[in-house]
Amino acid sequence: MTLVSDAVAHYDRRSIWLHWLTAVLVISLWCVGQTIDWFPKGMPRITVRSLHICAGAVLGFLLLYRIWWRSTAGAKLPPASTGVPQMLARAVHVLLYLALIVTVALGVFNAWERGDNLFNLVKIPAFDPGNKDLQASIEDFHGLAANVLLALAAAHAAAALLHHYYWKDQVLRRMLPASPEK
Repeated sequence: MTLVSDAVAHYDRRSIWLHWLTAVLVISLWCVGQTIDWFPKGMPRITVRSLHICAGAVLGFLLLYRIWWRSTAGAKLPPASTGVPQMLARAVHVLLYLALIVTVALGVFNAWERGDNLFNLVKIPAFDPGNKDLQASIEDFHGLAANVLLALAAAHAAAALLHHYYWKDQVLRRMLPASPEK
């Protein structure tokens, strides 16, 4: 592997926070999505589903903001490597963003098709309430997209750990908050 530089260059503080907040939200939403049906019907399940929908909406707005920030003001660091490793890194980043967009969009369509309610306070009108096949398809695709997103995020994290522990370069540190000099 050819590294461009071993110097520790950091992303800006906002990019770092957006990255880690996105990671926490994705993992949390995936865990809640896997366990919603474990809750008893009625208020417990409505509350958990409402929290999932609201956190998904936060992820959607965060994603839009993150894309805007990255394209306008975020730090632009040189690639950490060249050749095939750089092409793989770029491809995974593009796929991560696409998977985020698709998962969030399918989550919106899922809530809209199902006609959910939020905390028994706000009703999301159902698009086609009698179409159970469409509801099941959207829910299945949303779950599949979330699983693909989580797998891509796991590969992304594994690559960062590989850089840190095997190649012993500074790639992982670029996305960690800068520590004060000693």
